[in-house]
Amino acid sequence: MGFDIGSVHISGRTVLGPMAGVTDLPFRLLCREQGAALVVMEMISAKALVYHNKKTKELAQSRPEERPVSLQLFGHEPEVMAEAVELIRDWPFDILDINMGCPVPKVVNNGEGSALMKDPHLIEQIVRACREHTDRPVTVKIRKGFDAQHVNAAECAMAAEAGGASAVAVHGRTRSQMYTGHADWSVIKEVVDAVHIPVIGNGDVVDGPSAKKMIEETGCTAVMVARAARGNPWIFREIEHYLDTGEEMERPSRREIVQMILRHAQLMKEVKGERQGILEIRSHVSWYLQGFPGAAKLRSKVNTVGSFDELTALLHQEFPYV
Repeated sequence: MGFDIGSVHISGRTVLGPMAGVTDLPFRLLCREQGAALVVMEMISAKALVYHNKKTKELAQSRPEERPVSLQLFGHEPEVMAEAVELIRDWPFDILDINMGCPVPKVVNNGEGSALMKDPHLIEQIVRACREHTDRPVTVKIRKGFDAQHVNAAECAMAAEAGGASAVAVHGRTRSQMYTGHADWSVIKEVVDAVHIPVIGNGDVVDGPSAKKMIEETGCTAVMVARAARGNPWIFREIEHYLDTGEEMERPSRREIVQMILRHAQLMKEVKGERQGILEIRSHVSWYLQGFPGAAKLRSKVNTVGSFDELTALLHQEFPYV
């Protein structure tokens, strides 16, 4: 069972949420293989695109096997966003997503990310400006509100829809909560009731039962998983299986986890090269190893490896059965 975002068909009900430094091409490929129906790139600055920052294009690397994939832009000036959309016209992606939920101070202090929720009229202007410069569906990611005194997700979602958005993702926390406390799913239901486009619920979905509960309580079309997917790409197949059958899948064995680390490392080496890849794989390995006996000691060893050969040798030494 799937759904449509504009002209793009999504074949399931799980979405990998964007995370800076995490949802790069190797990780997206693994999540897609494990059942994620849609994956979202790390967010890209519209201003950096307009100023032709070379590193920005690296964030948008893609492969056909990960599609459908969503490219996420952030910015606060409609004309700059429109210019950025023109510049990426020929890039390989299926959906354009606009970030209006990022809580990081350096983004918010620049009037971007979740700061945009302070001005629903500007949200509509930005979406319309992007929509006028692309044939692809445009979506928006928002939060519950900027803070507890300004809970306006439904108003912001309606503004996005008025501007031409084809779907909206809602994180049930305010900007001031960052990632603490519990996500308020009732606000996701408010958004579902307020708009006529698909709503993707986000916040505290950690497995099949929590995904099903969110869908039942809010009426959202699909669920977005972000932090719970770190070191755990299997979460997507588990959620999709549970939504289809009501049965929980067996968790991956230690052997399967170590094999996934090795596959992730190989993809990192292919995409980013030895030097950058080995630095970036370390945090992923730490997430994969959570719950393993002696994980803390092993993580400290992983953080000292200087090459993929060293990482492979370490894993084979620690887990000779793989």
